Amino acid sequence: MTLIIPFIEPPSCSAVGYDPIALAESMRKIVERDGRRRYYRFRGGKWYGGIATADCVGCNLRCIFCWSNVPRDNPSMGWKFYSPEEVYSNLRRIAERRRYRLLRISGNEPTICWDHLIRVLELVEEDGRFNFILETNGIIIGRDRSKAEDLSRFSRVHVRVSLKGTCEEEFSLLTGAKPEAFELQLMALRNLADYNVPAHPAAMLSFSSRENIKKLIERLKEIDEGYAAEFEEEYVFLYPHVKERLRKAGVVPITAYEPDKVPDELV
Repeated sequence: MTLIIPFIEPPSCSAVGYDPIALAESMRKIVERDGRRRYYRFRGGKWYGGIATADCVGCNLRCIFCWSNVPRDNPSMGWKFYSPEEVYSNLRRIAERRRYRLLRISGNEPTICWDHLIRVLELVEEDGRFNFILETNGIIIGRDRSKAEDLSRFSRVHVRVSLKGTCEEEFSLLTGAKPEAFELQLMALRNLADYNVPAHPAAMLSFSSRENIKKLIERLKEIDEGYAAEFEEEYVFLYPHVKERLRKAGVVPITAYEPDKVPDELV
């Protein structure tokens, strides 16, 4: 069931904003230690038809609609460090028990601890029984095309680049980051296409006009026709803490869903 709310134009955001590349590095120093990374839980779930998930700590964006803001905003709050081997072991155990074939790292941003992530992907490749969905905001991959080259050597990875809005202005409103960082999200898709890494874009559309959505699809076509065809719609899920943050920010979604009423096509 869709919740339709009249759109209220929020106050204009700062033209400056923070640098998500610099924030990624500061987060990495907190959540990574000797090749290990902080995680806050391991779980199974219905997404993608069934997937084993490791929820990591630390992100380089501050999205107002984020459902995982506690570990995001409190990265040193005692969350446990796990090695790549421990992460993969936990994911494998969940997948075997539930007969899943998909694995992922979610919750925050997987790419800020790059070497840790790559080692997890190597373990997926070595096992050969599972596929890995890399959910990312893409900013680090957009900043450094060698990251796309790193991913190109894996045969069991698919990248889902989650765009925060449809344009620079929406991106800055929803994340508080510099508007120009939105271009890094699009550049990630370009870099992945250049290295033939299987990928598709998803975009948060709860705050977007039809015109802005149309313009984004045209920008995606310019990068790769396949991205426009495989474009995934993403909407806000109204968990109580998400509702409260949206209220405080003065931002009201055009379309959103209660967590227990998410349409099957969005799962």
